[in-house]
Amino acid sequence: MKTWSHPILHLRALSFCLVHAGIELTPAAQTQSANQIMNDTNPLSSFQVIEFRRYTIKAGQRENFISYFEAYFPEAFEQLGALALGQFRDRGNASGFVWLRGFRSRFERPIVNGAFYFGPLWREHSLKMNSLMEDSDNVLLLRPLASDTEITVLPAVDPVTEKNGVMGIAVAHIFSLKNQPDEALSAKLKSIFSSYHMRGVREAGILVTLDVPNNFPQLPVRNDGPFLVWLGILRDEVSLKGSFAAAAQRIGETLTSDKLLRDTPELLVMEPTPRSRLRWLPAWQ
Repeated sequence: MKTWSHPILHLRALSFCLVHAGIELTPAAQTQSANQIMNDTNPLSSFQVIEFRRYTIKAGQRENFISYFEAYFPEAFEQLGALALGQFRDRGNASGFVWLRGFRSRFERPIVNGAFYFGPLWREHSLKMNSLMEDSDNVLLLRPLASDTEITVLPAVDPVTEKNGVMGIAVAHIFSLKNQPDEALSAKLKSIFSSYHMRGVREAGILVTLDVPNNFPQLPVRNDGPFLVWLGILRDEVSLKGSFAAAAQRIGETLTSDKLLRDTPELLVMEPTPRSRLRWLPAWQ
């Protein structure tokens, strides 16, 4: 198999993808983009842009969609410099599939998405995948609320030691904010969410709307924000229905009473799929 090993070939490939995505780069930006990607020495850290993607799958097809998704796509995104951070079944919707895709920067998002959606893997499988979906446009474009609330990046599922399946329950507590958080409000929100620091619960990130234009318009994102999303991984049903449920109720009431919200909070409860990075790790027991 022929590979690209010369920086100029990498750069030409990136430029080709961007042209097809309707994005133009200056020569200086082209050089910067190539250097950023090729000189990255820690590919599993510091994802500053997150797509929180909620799909509606055709009735009865969710398990098939998950099997196709996990067979074809996680390594493809990782090879391009992005990461499928976790994928889940929505417990409250038999047709709901949720996944999170991370990019290291806003600048890299169109490069990676262009390379993927105009590349050979998606060309081969897009008809099948699209035929299984009713809707894929419910997407929040997010960033970490603060430097210490970046999304947790866990190791890939080990097909040998975790062959019996992933563990735990994922939750996303979603709030529609009246205003984009400033530094003071961010600190207050982090303090409020400390109520979730309890046995059987692991915080996986606190994210807020990335308030910039969508720079890959081929993939729509919601513009009715700002939104705040607390992500967590719970050990089991006992953890979910016990003190966590009470804490979630209190947090929602606190943000409502402080007049920070535009609407009722949503608590999204999800089951990690077999290859989801975000899951409960046995070492946490």
